[in-house]
Amino acid sequence: MASSSARLAGIAAGRAARAAAGLPRYEQATIDELGTPLAEITFVVVDLETTGGSPKDSAITEIGAVKVRGGAVLGEFQTLVDPGCEIPPYISVLTGITSTMVATAPRIGAVLPSFLEFARGAVLVAHNAPFDLGFLKAACAENGIAWPAAASVDTAVLARRLLTRDEVPNCKLATLAPYFRTSTEPCHRALADARATVDVLHGLFERLGPLGITSLEELTGLTRQVDPERRRKRHLADTVPPGPGVYLFRGPRDEPLYVGTSNDLRTRVRSYFTAGEQRSRITEMVALAQRVDAIPCAHDLEAAVRELRLIAEHKPRYNRRSRFPERALWVRLTEEPFPRLSVVRRVRPGAGVFLGPFPDRRAADAAVAVIHESLPLRQCTGRLSPRVLGTACALAGMGRCGAPCTGAQSVDEYAEIAAVLRTAVAADPQALLTPLLARVDRLAAEERYEDAAVLRDRIAVLVRAVRRRQRLESLATVPELVLARPDGDGGWQLSVVRRGRLVAAGCAARGTSVRQTLADLRATAETLPDAEDALAASVDETELVLRWMEKPGTRLVEVSGTLACPVPGTGGYSGFLDRVEAGRAGRDPFADSRSLGTRARPERVFPAPHGPAGRGAPPLASPA
Repeated sequence: MASSSARLAGIAAGRAARAAAGLPRYEQATIDELGTPLAEITFVVVDLETTGGSPKDSAITEIGAVKVRGGAVLGEFQTLVDPGCEIPPYISVLTGITSTMVATAPRIGAVLPSFLEFARGAVLVAHNAPFDLGFLKAACAENGIAWPAAASVDTAVLARRLLTRDEVPNCKLATLAPYFRTSTEPCHRALADARATVDVLHGLFERLGPLGITSLEELTGLTRQVDPERRRKRHLADTVPPGPGVYLFRGPRDEPLYVGTSNDLRTRVRSYFTAGEQRSRITEMVALAQRVDAIPCAHDLEAAVRELRLIAEHKPRYNRRSRFPERALWVRLTEEPFPRLSVVRRVRPGAGVFLGPFPDRRAADAAVAVIHESLPLRQCTGRLSPRVLGTACALAGMGRCGAPCTGAQSVDEYAEIAAVLRTAVAADPQALLTPLLARVDRLAAEERYEDAAVLRDRIAVLVRAVRRRQRLESLATVPELVLARPDGDGGWQLSVVRRGRLVAAGCAARGTSVRQTLADLRATAETLPDAEDALAASVDETELVLRWMEKPGTRLVEVSGTLACPVPGTGGYSGFLDRVEAGRAGRDPFADSRSLGTRARPERVFPAPHGPAGRGAPPLASPA
């Protein structure tokens, strides 16, 4: 007790001495005094209109911004911008901004200094901030203007953290605006959307009070916060080894929840327990996971193939791609006196000509339709016999079928028509595609642009299917080939492939015998069945092998049989496919695969124990 009194007396004497000497007085700040209060921060809410979805090939057409602090509007900024190019019609319909409107507007280089001055010292806010800020940063870099090191807030991310799917189905601005009853309706004009975003920001701020979040630092940390439940499961990654391989998250009943692959298993699995993982379904998956199994692999090809096979076998609920390879669709030219086209799910060698696979029924039907546009194949579904005659259908009257059912077309005459498709699939699609491309040109010359675009897109589906079929066939018919790639450390990554299927994989480290390693791999390689009615590998697996084989640096060590592509193939139509892709991007320049949906299982954010239950506050939740 005496020692404590002496220490207090010493502290008091020290303070008096510092005060007498004119030295500053230091005091411990309280928790409430740490950080910058939100009420004292100036926010600049910005929105852009552009000619497309990427700053690489698009430009800004309008900037709108609203400056607010403490809930009060301090000023607004709005200007049209000359993008230096024609505004696509799709954008004009969406935004109402035409090339005529921006003809006399300033260029972005003249606008940026004014905007940056308007936003100086403020925190930038945008809905889906990577889009707007990405365009602004790209414009600054292009014009040699330094981008200020300003903090930013994304209202879309903040909404995903604070709202549930029961409240709003997604976090798009058009959905949040009516939910928060904004005074301005978003209409794809920059200033109107910025005003709506201000109201959304204030509505979200009302949700922060009960959570005890009052400073900018806490607000920024909220969007990067790791769910405590997820943090507690970081130990699941402790036993995962480094290097390439496959990992499986398993659930409470030891069922596979998710299968993935990586060149560094440990780093990848650890990333699932950090704030960098924002996908809603993965958040839900990690909450259910009880164990992580790792399967080390020799190299990335083996890892990718194992992942593909495991997904097809277990069909984990949280994997989206490659879960149902058996659902792939093929277009089949049947084997009968008068063959016809049908869409099937199984390839049976010797049962006709198969074209595909197609990702969905719509693509398969498009290919069938465009083939019928080029060739007068019969479209009836019954079997026809040269000896049993019937009546002609409406297609025969329109000249789109030779009416073999009436005897007007012999088996040999019909076979010549079917041979065009067989030749197209096997080697040369020119005879099949030439009349179709000529029709596209004719429709365009008649200013029937929509019809020309529909036919062009169908032709592109057909060309891609033929190209994919020929690529797969070139590898699936090879009995065996051995591939090698340098591992970057003086060694070699080795793969043994039979009929398009990876049957063995290994590595020959630097200083070891590659031939001996290959001999060991072949001795332990998977033996394929001799059945002729089934493919040796799935289409996706064969394509993985093809892509690995076509990487720069891959060596073809040995091959049995013939590995060759058909001539002339579809190489002459690469330019056509590029133009189709460019046209599709022009029609949908804002295509974005990132989801703005709320989390199926939101990362929980808990209010302060004695925080006020403000208006619009979410119900309190207890930790799981």
